[in-house]
Amino acid sequence: MSHPAAAPITPVLNSRLPAVGTTVFSRMSALAVQAQAVNLGQGFPDFACERSLIQAVNEAMQADFNQYPMMSGAPVLRQAIVAKIASLYGHQYDVEREITVTAGATQALTTTILCCVHPGDEVIVIEPTYDSYVPAITLSGGVPVLVQMETGASGYSVPWAKVAAAVTPRTRLIIINTPHNPTGSVLRASDLQALADIVRGTDILLLSDEVYEHMVYDGARHESVCRYAELAARAFVVSSFGKTYHVTGWKVGYVAAPASLMAEFRKVHQYNVFTVNTPMQHGIAAYMADPRPYLELPAFYQRKRDLFRAGLQGSRFELLPADGTYFQCVRYDRISQQTEAEFAEWLTTEIKVAAIPVSAFYQQGKESGIVRFCFAKQDETLTLALERLQKI
Repeated sequence: MSHPAAAPITPVLNSRLPAVGTTVFSRMSALAVQAQAVNLGQGFPDFACERSLIQAVNEAMQADFNQYPMMSGAPVLRQAIVAKIASLYGHQYDVEREITVTAGATQALTTTILCCVHPGDEVIVIEPTYDSYVPAITLSGGVPVLVQMETGASGYSVPWAKVAAAVTPRTRLIIINTPHNPTGSVLRASDLQALADIVRGTDILLLSDEVYEHMVYDGARHESVCRYAELAARAFVVSSFGKTYHVTGWKVGYVAAPASLMAEFRKVHQYNVFTVNTPMQHGIAAYMADPRPYLELPAFYQRKRDLFRAGLQGSRFELLPADGTYFQCVRYDRISQQTEAEFAEWLTTEIKVAAIPVSAFYQQGKESGIVRFCFAKQDETLTLALERLQKI
């Protein structure tokens, strides 16, 4: 006598990231679509890239650059990266051993953490912080040590004395981000000097997230770790072509690091990505022959920043300084006493403008009464959003 087969059972998976769910960016973007709101939440442009960049990629495809490139990246692109860094920051990286092209900056960040953080190692993370850092530390078995930025009349700043106090014999890595997402703050020369004082004489490594390197305003210069030989000697420096050239969906970035560190990075890189889209690498390399697109980027985005800030002057929002990136943080305590998540949802559903609660960038969801807007949008988009925000 036959018996009916038992229903298939999917085994229970013990999650490597049990605390991780759907990101606030996905939730707010979905809510913005549902509410038909202007989406100033997620950080990507709503305008097109230069047609000549697309043409360069098309030409690379037509030239049959369509097979696997070298694991470290197409030589022509790595050469262009080395030349750019040398020109802007005065540091000469070795093309063959010290530059790797990555599948976007997040892959670069995660691969860096996986290659150098061992179980039990401590990693100092400065909050509020980009959301991929801590999950990558968790996957590596490392221990995130959180140091919160301070806020005052001049905006957000890093409390370097607290960073120094957080260092222990188990500290393996310090992660910095300048220009900073989500706050729009930038590190100055004095900040880099303070960091150098902390790591001098130690084996601590640095991960410098510089994806907004070409978005620093008011005549200030980007203080790349590459400018400081003492720091560059122990640092992985990450940047993103998606941010620089308005092509976030292409997911192409790079890492620069000393040869001994890069050798370990590539051991992980070759097995979690191996290599990156070939024609886009060649197209970007050709486009980089003209430095004007990234040299002119500060003025391009500063105009948008100033347009957005001018539109909120006289409103009930309090503007925080926005010295870099394409983000503007605002206090809303003169409008509401809601939590940041509640206020962001209210803005989206009732005012029809989506924002991101800054509390989402803290592991414990610190409430500061601040939300973040993205001004990397067409002028028409910003004008429509401002018309709605000014009515609050």
